Amino acid sequence: MNELRSNFHDQLAEIRQGIAQMSAGVTELVPRATQILLDGDLEAAEYIILGDDEYDAKSVELEERCFTSIALQAPVASDLRSLVSAIKIIADVERSADLCVNICKAARRIYGHELDPNLRGVIQKMGDQATVLFKEATETYLNLDGPRAGALHDMDSYLDDLQRQFIQVIFESHAAGNIDLQVAVQLAVVARFFERIGDHAVNVGDRVRYIVDGWVPEHPYPESDNDPPEMVDGVVVADGG
Repeated sequence: MNELRSNFHDQLAEIRQGIAQMSAGVTELVPRATQILLDGDLEAAEYIILGDDEYDAKSVELEERCFTSIALQAPVASDLRSLVSAIKIIADVERSADLCVNICKAARRIYGHELDPNLRGVIQKMGDQATVLFKEATETYLNLDGPRAGALHDMDSYLDDLQRQFIQVIFESHAAGNIDLQVAVQLAVVARFFERIGDHAVNVGDRVRYIVDGWVPEHPYPESDNDPPEMVDGVVVADGG
């Protein structure tokens, strides 16, 4: 029996390590997608878009391992919390990879349009903060650090502030004639993508706290990213993920 439990906990550790590696990959994707948007690098954008299948496949693999462990081991208490949370975290990480892909698709749509320094500056700040958030979320999950996970909410507030600031800068840039309406709409959606990446990082932190001590947030988790494409005058401005 002790050997069976030992093998089970080894499986849990492998699942957690796999999720952390996947999450670390997203941490690298965020600044790459940000730079692609700023540079208008179509080749790099296509590379990120095509690479999303790898994240999808990895998420399915890890989810199946979680389901198998639940079915065969009938875990209880903290072990059950770990597996249930792992399934949720996998979805948060995979959706964040989708959001990075959507940023790259937006970069293709605004290709050839110059962004003024104010817009570029806030984009860089949003990308930097989203990267920090996801890095922290990854490390809190890998180390099951509840107190550190709780700090993610405050870090996300700064990203929310940047999103609001960016929307204002978009309005100002459009009013000054620096960008047309379609570019303004695309950039507003990009701001939402960055903000959602931060939300997913917070979700990971919340689930770490649930694993550690059973804490459950009072608020519902944000809506799914897998919504139908957003349209403006018959033009796609954002993919559902």
